Amino acid sequence: MNGKLIVIEGLDGSGKSTQTALIKERIEKCGKSIKQIKLPDYESDSSALVRMYLSGKFGSDPSDVNTYATSLFYTVDRFANYNNVWKDDYKNGAVILADRYTTSNAVHQMVKLPKEKWDEYLNWLEDIEYNKVGIPKPDAVIFLDMPVDVSQRLMTERYSGDENKKDVHEANVNYLISCHASALYAAKKLGWSVVNCAVDGNPRSIEEINEDIFKEIKDIVGI
Repeated sequence: MNGKLIVIEGLDGSGKSTQTALIKERIEKCGKSIKQIKLPDYESDSSALVRMYLSGKFGSDPSDVNTYATSLFYTVDRFANYNNVWKDDYKNGAVILADRYTTSNAVHQMVKLPKEKWDEYLNWLEDIEYNKVGIPKPDAVIFLDMPVDVSQRLMTERYSGDENKKDVHEANVNYLISCHASALYAAKKLGWSVVNCAVDGNPRSIEEINEDIFKEIKDIVGI
């Protein structure tokens, strides 16, 4: 019997990696078999086009590469990662905890299209990845809703004030603000759970956010 696929999604600087690691620990303590993955898989050759895109090899602005082309860069990486890294665990019933997934295309690529095309894109995205390419559809998606101004401060701290370390997504504030709107649209359309990560312009504590995430997924993974 297949396992469960849980996706932690969010904009850059929302705390996905931290929360994914903490949720993994909690699920392990409950005795569940679990595998954590992080996408894109930058250590794999499958992410070559993603890395070229993010480093600006196709243009310094995200909109320099159209939505569908960019989406397929990431699709290839997810397909390779599924087949080479976690397929067997998933098929044997493990919980797969993903830091980003197909859902990231809805957040970062859909925004390049006019809003009247968003539903068409979401339908295409889910069909191409879950039906035609054949990677698993998530059992739950948790979107970490961190305001862009807060996440920018956190990323600047992460890079010790060196703004040049930000990739073409992280450095474009207007683009990220648009991505935030597309993410909330996708969340409502596709049934994602939304966890608020800031109050009055300040991030909530890691522990509070983690508790909210755990409440959303514990029944799904059978805890």
